[in-house]
Amino acid sequence: MSTAPSTATEEASQPDAPASPPSRWAPLRPLILRLHFYAGVLVAPFLLVAAATGFLYAGAFQAEKLVYSHEMTVPVGDEKLPMSEQVAAARKAHPEGTVSAVRPSPADDASTRVLLSGVEGVNPDHTLAVFVDPYTAEVRGSLEQYGATGALPLRTWIDEFHRDLHLGETGRLYSELAASWLWVIAAGGLVLWFTRRRALRKVRGTSGRRRTLGLHGTVGVWAAIGFFFLSATGLTWSAYAGANIDELRTSLGQATPSVSASAGGDHGGHGAAAGTGGSGEHGVGLDKVLAAARAEGLGDPVEIVPPADDSSAYVVKQVQRSWPTKQDSVAIDPASGEVVDVLRFTDFPVLAKLTRWGIDLHTGVLFGLVNQIALMLLALSLILLIVWGYRMWWQRGRGSAFGRPIPRGAWQQVPPLILVPLVAVVAVIGYFLPLLGISLAAFVVVDVVLGEVAHRRGKRTPAEAK
Repeated sequence: MSTAPSTATEEASQPDAPASPPSRWAPLRPLILRLHFYAGVLVAPFLLVAAATGFLYAGAFQAEKLVYSHEMTVPVGDEKLPMSEQVAAARKAHPEGTVSAVRPSPADDASTRVLLSGVEGVNPDHTLAVFVDPYTAEVRGSLEQYGATGALPLRTWIDEFHRDLHLGETGRLYSELAASWLWVIAAGGLVLWFTRRRALRKVRGTSGRRRTLGLHGTVGVWAAIGFFFLSATGLTWSAYAGANIDELRTSLGQATPSVSASAGGDHGGHGAAAGTGGSGEHGVGLDKVLAAARAEGLGDPVEIVPPADDSSAYVVKQVQRSWPTKQDSVAIDPASGEVVDVLRFTDFPVLAKLTRWGIDLHTGVLFGLVNQIALMLLALSLILLIVWGYRMWWQRGRGSAFGRPIPRGAWQQVPPLILVPLVAVVAVIGYFLPLLGISLAAFVVVDVVLGEVAHRRGKRTPAEAK
């Protein structure tokens, strides 16, 4: 898989390359080469940033456990206190804001998190997590928390750096552009590598550009499936492509459902809003609500969301995204403590399940440490491929005397029976992945302009000189 072009003239110049009949890819290969060149040179910087920040994010899970071990872990005691006492201790230490959710201690040595919203100085999209010892009700500290996975400041900072470079919605364009092109570059690299003569794919015994290309292609082939996966899952929550994907899923009846927060128990697909009560205690209270959820089979870890208003129910939902996924949820009437609605993860639509698993695998939580190590290896592979790609471009002389440039007008060599359907497919993909479509159109315009400038100056490429 090459991030810089490898021309047919290079292969023809090798004395050990056996003759072979033209393949069905022959008309497309020059076009793929030219596209690969532009994408490799111009999009690779965005991919490099995404890979480097993704590498950091994959390692942030373990770093978080070390940095915040005092808040997250507690000495194991004899018996855990009622939830009401733990929340009361958190509220005494932090009377500001309102209780938006409570995450009971999920393990013997884990603290309870009381999540407060509307706290001054805390990002409105975040909550203040107050960590309470479930055995003694001692408040061990408080930290800003973000997202369903409970990311604390270190992981949140790296996550936002990976997603938008801390530039907000504008910054998200970089990651969407990288995700939009990653699968295209990977697919083009596979085509170029496997249509290359076998004798030219080897690494052993080679040197210079051929060795760089061999290393690049070998690693690229092994990592390609991972790149396709990262691209597809990354696009699911991107700004523009993600919106198109959500709209498509909804039209197919495959949107992710949510338990009804109405005390009446009607599946309206509305999630629970933040609790309005300062203590989070409504009606029967947190302890009876948690007991009712346990009776429905909701094991740890869970999150309890207080009622949003007088007509709303408590919502208790499982928040385990590691395998096996635990995402069941129940709604409980605050007046009677009865379960009024139940939603099981097994009842999710197929695409909703695949989306959940895909995102969790992408973010490194589905299989824990093994998942995170695999992501770090994929990120490192992408970094190496980009470095090798630019090295090949340098070794090739960037189109100077070190190698002939890929001739323009490669699309003219493609038979109409292939070109017309290809253009139609590209148009459809460009519609659903707008940043891919816009940047591809920009590449074409730049290429045409450069060709016209070169033509007017009387500078002809070697191919034109024939």
